[in-house]
Amino acid sequence: MTTIGHFVSGKRVDGKGERMSQVFNPATGEQIATVQLASKAEVNAIVKVAWEAQSAWGATPPAKRAQVMFRFRDLLNQHIDELAKMLSAEHGKTIPDAKGEIARGIEVVEFVCGIPQLLKGEYSEQVASGVDTFAIRQPVGVVAGTTPFNFPAMVPLWMYPVSIACGNTFVLKPSERDPSVPLRIAELFHEAGLPAGVFNVVNGDKEAVDALLDHPLVDAVSFVGSTAIGQYIYSRGTANGKRVQALCGAKNHMVIMPDADMDQAVDALMGAGYGSAGERCMAISVAVPVGAETADRLIAKLTPKVQSLNVAPYTDPNSDMGPVISREALDRIKGYIAEGEAAGAKLVVDGRNLKLQGYEGGYFLGGCLFDNVTTDMSIYKNEIFGPVVSVVRAKGYAEAVDMINSHEYGNGTAIFTRDGDTARDFFSRVKIGMVGVNVPIPVPVAYHSFGGWKRSLFGDHHIHGMEGVRFNTRLKTMTTRWPSGIREGAVFNFHSGSDTKA
Repeated sequence: MTTIGHFVSGKRVDGKGERMSQVFNPATGEQIATVQLASKAEVNAIVKVAWEAQSAWGATPPAKRAQVMFRFRDLLNQHIDELAKMLSAEHGKTIPDAKGEIARGIEVVEFVCGIPQLLKGEYSEQVASGVDTFAIRQPVGVVAGTTPFNFPAMVPLWMYPVSIACGNTFVLKPSERDPSVPLRIAELFHEAGLPAGVFNVVNGDKEAVDALLDHPLVDAVSFVGSTAIGQYIYSRGTANGKRVQALCGAKNHMVIMPDADMDQAVDALMGAGYGSAGERCMAISVAVPVGAETADRLIAKLTPKVQSLNVAPYTDPNSDMGPVISREALDRIKGYIAEGEAAGAKLVVDGRNLKLQGYEGGYFLGGCLFDNVTTDMSIYKNEIFGPVVSVVRAKGYAEAVDMINSHEYGNGTAIFTRDGDTARDFFSRVKIGMVGVNVPIPVPVAYHSFGGWKRSLFGDHHIHGMEGVRFNTRLKTMTTRWPSGIREGAVFNFHSGSDTKA
């Protein structure tokens, strides 16, 4: 049985505490590893390592930091097959899904290869007589990140490459459910030439997170996960004077207009609703067909596709969807399905009785499809985080938009239509952070930024892209004057640009 520790000062280290957590293969339900959970004292020691490394790394020219990022990108590409198999074994998602996740993370590394350009400042000459002003961005210091189980490669890669390229050092606390990939990627980063102590990985639970939130040497905290925990992290972190970005839960709607290409919409909904077993914050979990005829056509085309999903372990190359992450997640999802039935929603496709020979202990659930869902039901209001799609019928376009804007989450949404005027109005009116037009999962490319509105985000900055650079740097503005000779007199008040004596 493998025991998983931490990554500190450029190498793997064993934990010193006695607390452990189990890592399971979701396809079989069997334990495959034990992960050591760090104590507060261990976290404090790791933060000190990062703090001691920051000064030299922050003083490293951005062009040299970029060289490390180029080598890191190449190593990630070279090892993508190895990383995907490791990821799928602990998470359960299919190999193509795992490779796609890693590829989206590599995009962020490619983005920060241009860090010299991204950190260019601003300069204004002659703001007053003989006075110039310029602004620069400097690293915040030590940054900590806490990431979820559903994207053990991609989400961390959305955080620390940007932070480290900006001159910070980083302490990552990944999910203890699938910790192997973050540690392996840390080794590759060190192999790329990153100095020891700049990037560290600590495995742990709430004790480790609280230690990071409370530590006086941690300057900023980035988080991706549930809304309840995100709000807690934002409140505790900011109370301790830290800069915090917390990307949280979602309930993403896809509006299908009567003029939509229905085949395209159904294919998009299949991938967006059931890909990765629905365990992603950008999953489309609510379909909103406009008009009864549109809804009937949607259900007629969608039902057989959901029924024919090939649910299998990642070792099956024909698998469309793997298991969910844990027994607890499986039970929670089934509980929501029962609540939906009890509330009066029509369960068109029921995936709860799925059985796979040889994988009876796995956490498998077939695709589930509800029709006639209403906005007062728990399956509509709450993030299920599983392969469950709810169809909520809207009488008109205005009702569909109001439905989206009234929900507490504002992460992502999409509309499928052939009408440009409708699409433009939708894009303008919805109170959502990321919007797709005939694109079901509008996750921005790496040089744009990812983030939601309302209770899907706590903090002022989205992740990666230029918002990521802003979060990981502080703005400093200098005003300079170099007199050509000695001048007499002093001015003790603010002056205008025309005041030649100041």
